[in-house]
Amino acid sequence: MRTYSLAPLAAACVGLFAHFQAPAQTIAAAAAAPAAAASQAGGTESLDKVVVTGNPLRGTLAQPSDSLSGDELITTRAANLGDTLQGLPGVAATNFGPNASRPSIRGLDGDRVRILNNSGASVDASNLSFDHGVAIDPLVIDKVEVLRGAAALLYGGNAVGGVVNTLDNRIPRTFINGLSGAAEVRLGGASNEKGGALVLDGGGGQRNAGWGWHADLAGRDAGDQRAPRFESPTEDGSESRTTVRNSANHNHSGSLGGSVFFQGGFAGVSVDDYRNSYGTTVEEAAQIKMKRQRVATAGEWATDAGPLRRISWQLSRNRYEHSEIEDGAVGTTFKSTGTDGRVELLHAPLGAVKGLVGVQWETLDFSALGEEAFVPSTKTRNTGVFLLEQAEIGGLQLSAGARREQVRVHSSGDDGDESGRFGPAQQRRFNPTSFALTGLYPLSGGWSLSANLNRTERAPAYYELYANGLHLATAAYERGDATLGLERSHGADLGLKWEGERSHAHVNVYETRFANFISLQANGETVVDEEEGRVLPVYVFQAVRAKLRGLEFEGRWQLDARFALLGQFDMVRGENTETGEPLPRLAPRRAMLGLEAREGDWSGRLEWRGAARQDRVAQFDTPTPGYGTVRLSLSRQLKLGGTDALWYLRLDNLGNKLAYNATAVPTIRDLSPQVGRSAQTGLQIRF
Repeated sequence: MRTYSLAPLAAACVGLFAHFQAPAQTIAAAAAAPAAAASQAGGTESLDKVVVTGNPLRGTLAQPSDSLSGDELITTRAANLGDTLQGLPGVAATNFGPNASRPSIRGLDGDRVRILNNSGASVDASNLSFDHGVAIDPLVIDKVEVLRGAAALLYGGNAVGGVVNTLDNRIPRTFINGLSGAAEVRLGGASNEKGGALVLDGGGGQRNAGWGWHADLAGRDAGDQRAPRFESPTEDGSESRTTVRNSANHNHSGSLGGSVFFQGGFAGVSVDDYRNSYGTTVEEAAQIKMKRQRVATAGEWATDAGPLRRISWQLSRNRYEHSEIEDGAVGTTFKSTGTDGRVELLHAPLGAVKGLVGVQWETLDFSALGEEAFVPSTKTRNTGVFLLEQAEIGGLQLSAGARREQVRVHSSGDDGDESGRFGPAQQRRFNPTSFALTGLYPLSGGWSLSANLNRTERAPAYYELYANGLHLATAAYERGDATLGLERSHGADLGLKWEGERSHAHVNVYETRFANFISLQANGETVVDEEEGRVLPVYVFQAVRAKLRGLEFEGRWQLDARFALLGQFDMVRGENTETGEPLPRLAPRRAMLGLEAREGDWSGRLEWRGAARQDRVAQFDTPTPGYGTVRLSLSRQLKLGGTDALWYLRLDNLGNKLAYNATAVPTIRDLSPQVGRSAQTGLQIRF
């Protein structure tokens, strides 16, 4: 077997980078997208452009969706999932420093945004607290899909905000005869990253009687993030800084997987390990050390005859743990063990109707042990059955879906906890039921109209029911409410889309009304944090009436063979309809204007991104100033030693503008502004 060294790539990048970055900068590397490599190798198939998430019938989606893959993903991905996606319409990020950032979709975050890996649950503790990172490494994913609207119904009531699905080839799903792979080095950026990664895919035999394997390794080492000079809050006032304190990051991951291919399908298995150690920023000496192991299996079998035309399945087992360490001592350890399974049965067409039925089950055992544990040990069990049917009537494509769940959330109470805060053991049962109806109607001239209606129910999360303790990430004492009922919402989405030969545009407007939106509200009480000597407010999870409405636009206009104009705009407005108070952490109005150019093997993109001032803030929050930043990116397709390669350069925040994120919680916002002026370059080879 041939071997490939990353050293020549690193040397080439160092030379290129010297023109753009100070000599003190260190070398960094990132992993490659194997699907891009596969498209260059004989006997392989390129990554399917069809959106997979929420689209088991593999047709044209009526729901608003976006995806990142290929060169676009390579040049935009960041250290975490939230920052990688926050440039998409309607998608923001929670931004708890550079290392912990979940996607926020249409003003919703936490347990209302479902994060998946290959359409299965990604088990971690990121929905519990903003300072907990997502246990997915953006360096080794091939594609990310973001789904908003009614199609998210297939993944449960806690996908009411949307679904983020990261896709990789750790279980090979496409036959490859031979060896392909990709490697990438990248260096610089605002955090002076260094590291490396390699992804390999191989196989043998024949398409209907063969085998395939996958392996990947990745690592990242990053220092404190640089920012424009800002005033960072301290206990005694503030200090002037040009770096975000305690924001260094060190992670590595690896996986092995294999599949067998047979007539009509495949079956495979994979194992992977992810480890991350990072500073929490909100405290100067606090570190989180995280690890997650995952074993997964998946497969599919399809036939052209009989009542069942396709059977697909997947099952994963996850073990997650992270420890919060301060001054070398472990303060609190969080553990989660979870299983996620899913089976889908595609039935034969019934006249004009085609569709499927499915079942999904999840288990989650959670525990938090230590001085900062604010939630008791819990067990969550969720079983759901769902149905999706589709028909075309006179050009109108109709889809209808339904899902019924049984959810049990058990608290161990004070068992093993000496504080006496969590009371006796108890259990709640819920039966959420959700429905959705969507329509897509093509008009003349490349135009189409889509509409979505949905009714969704979500069971409260374990922390919304049973929390009772000091939560440092929010600087508050949080109390759950074990009597909370189902969170119910009704939503509507209307879209207009135009597709030209090389240009396109689409706009969506939406509104969601909640009968009992579970929100963290201050109740006017305070508690004393005796260890830190400070008074903290008490926040209680309460059900309130609320509504969210917004608009999303994205377009591209091809001017000629070389140049294209790009545009994007989104806004969301949400409020507690009982009091008129704005919902917390909503993104302001945002816009993007860009110019893209291509000439031979070269391509470039200049874009301006701006955000308006956010004055509509929740109680005890403060307004966030608006900003505008400029980014320039360049790339070139190359041939190196007979292999295809991509060189790229990205210059962020060219004007070095100070900018803050309105979607971040107040405890972190002033400590962690967005990145300052920085340059990052990289080189990817595909073989």
